[in-house]
Amino acid sequence: MDNGVIDMKKYEEFLQSHPKGHFMQSPQWAEVKSFWKNEIVTVEDENGNIKGSMSLLIRKIPILPYTMMYSPRGPVCDPHDGDTIKKLLEKCKALAKKYRSYVLKMDPDIEIEDTQFEQIVRKLGFKVSRGLKNYEGIQPRFVFRLDLRGKTEEQIMADFHHKVRYNIRLAERKGVEVRVGTREDMAVFHRMIVETGKRDNFVVRSREYYEKVYDCFAPDHARVYIASYEGKPIAGTVAILYGNKCWYLYGASINEHRNLMPNYLLQWNMIKWALESGCDIYDFRGVPGDLDENNPMYGLYRFKVGFKGKFTEFVGMLDYVFDPFVYFIAEKAIYAFRELRRKIYKRK
Repeated sequence: MDNGVIDMKKYEEFLQSHPKGHFMQSPQWAEVKSFWKNEIVTVEDENGNIKGSMSLLIRKIPILPYTMMYSPRGPVCDPHDGDTIKKLLEKCKALAKKYRSYVLKMDPDIEIEDTQFEQIVRKLGFKVSRGLKNYEGIQPRFVFRLDLRGKTEEQIMADFHHKVRYNIRLAERKGVEVRVGTREDMAVFHRMIVETGKRDNFVVRSREYYEKVYDCFAPDHARVYIASYEGKPIAGTVAILYGNKCWYLYGASINEHRNLMPNYLLQWNMIKWALESGCDIYDFRGVPGDLDENNPMYGLYRFKVGFKGKFTEFVGMLDYVFDPFVYFIAEKAIYAFRELRRKIYKRK
C-alpha cells in the first residue's frame, strides 16, 4: 500500500486465499521470528485488492553495519505477473535504503519446471542459485507434496505404498494412541526432539522456540500431535495449517518402541486434519535431493516416499544484490560460519 499502512485483516485474507499463500509469509511467522524486524509490502489492483505481497524479515549481520533482507517463500502473487513482481521489488529497494540491506533473499514456492518465472526474475536482476542437494538453503529445496484435491480418506490410503498402510495399521493394532496435544505438551515434544536430535545428529532449538510457534499459530493454524503407548509418549509432531496447505513442520520420537511405527500413524492423523480442513496440499517438507542410498538422510526420503506424494524441487534461492562488495564479503563469512558450526556440532 502506498501510504505504508497495512490492513492486516485484508493481508491475511489475501494470503489464505491465494494459491501461493504460505505460513512463512504470515504475521504469525513474523512474530515467531521476532528477533528479526518485519516489513510487509503489497501491490494492489485498480480496485484496491491486493494482488501481490512479500513479508520481509530483516536482520543485522555480524560485525558489518548492514542488514540482510529475507522473504521466506515469498513473493505471494501470480508467478508470471512480471509487473507485480517488479513493483514489489521496487518497494523492497526503498526499504533496503532505510535498513542498509546488502541483499534481498527469497526462496519462493515455485517449482523448478516453471521456467517462465525464472526468466522474469533473472531479467529483473536476481541471481538464482540451486546449491547442493541436501539442506544447504534456508528452506528445503526438495519436498514431498500430497495432492488432496477431490480425494477421500479411503482413496488417499489406497494410494499409499502397501508397507505404509501396513505400518499405520500395525501401530493401531499394537495399541499406539494419537491425540491432539495442548500447549503443555510442547514440553513433552521438546524432550522427545532433543532425544531425536542426538540420535539423528541435527540441531534442536530451545523449548521456548517450539512453544512460541504454538503460541503464535494454535489453535487455528497449528497442532501438536502426541503418540503414546501404554500411557507413555513415544513420538510427536507439529503441523501448521494455513490457507490451502498443511505442513508437517517438526517430528520427534524416543529411542524406545520405534518398532511400533508411531510416526506413520502420526502422519496419517495430520493428513486427515488437512483433508477435513479442505486443504489442497499436504506438504511433508524437506527431503534430500541426492537419492543415493549412502546419503545419511536417505532414510528420511524412504519414509516419506511411501506416502506417494509428488517429489517437488523448487526454483532455488533468489538473491537481489543491493551492494555487491558487501555481498561478496558477507556471503563468504556466512558460509565459513556455517561450516564451523557444522564441524563443532559433529564433534559433540
